[in-house]
Amino acid sequence: MREDMQKAQDELASLEVTGEAGGGMVKVLMTCKHAVRRLDIEDSLFTDDKKMLEDLIAAAFNDAIRKVESTVQERLSGLTGGLSLPLGMKLPI
Repeated sequence: MREDMQKAQDELASLEVTGEAGGGMVKVLMTCKHAVRRLDIEDSLFTDDKKMLEDLIAAAFNDAIRKVESTVQERLSGLTGGLSLPLGMKLPI
């Protein structure tokens, strides 16, 4: 089981998810180890309200984090016998 867990962790390290906000105007590409690979902001947002842009960036990051947690849960469910991990419980990945 330890080998299977290590293999799953290695796969998750290279797996990427995209969090979005503002209908895709702000996108965050993040690995399942929470490393941010890219931040894309539509050019039209640079002329808008600074506070709104900050909110959209925060929302995109939060969306990416939710997707990471969901992906990790889904990928590791086979190793945990389908048991759900409690909210907030982090595996050593």
